[in-house]
Amino acid sequence: MTGMQTLNGEIERAVRAAFAGQGFMSLIGATLVELRGGRVVLDVALTPQLTQQAGYFHGGIAGALADSAGGFAALSMMPLGSQVLTIEYKINFMRPAAGPMLRAVGEVIRPGKTITVTKMECRSGAADALETAEPCAVLQATYIRM
Repeated sequence: MTGMQTLNGEIERAVRAAFAGQGFMSLIGATLVELRGGRVVLDVALTPQLTQQAGYFHGGIAGALADSAGGFAALSMMPLGSQVLTIEYKINFMRPAAGPMLRAVGEVIRPGKTITVTKMECRSGAADALETAEPCAVLQATYIRM
């Protein structure tokens, strides 16, 4: 979706509250880095608890972080009082997520009254190099407004 927008205060507070209320994001130490209408950026630092056997971020962490980024991007485009649930997502891993940080960017492709489609991308690397790092995973997801 082109032209991400500034959120009104009520919707921004609602999305931030929804993020704060998501126990799994808290469990893994994810932080909300950016929130605009139709765009959410989440970061998480690499810890031993988030790795797979080779020491990279586990693919499930990348999927969960990206799913949350896409879901909150979708929620940011919905009327106040909405909830959002994932219908499905597809993930393609392209390289190991070695850390020390993992960033997921979720952007709305098509907002809808009931169904919203998003694209997400994960990048891994040093915190100051995440914007230019090569993607380690790309995703597309569909969400339903509840």
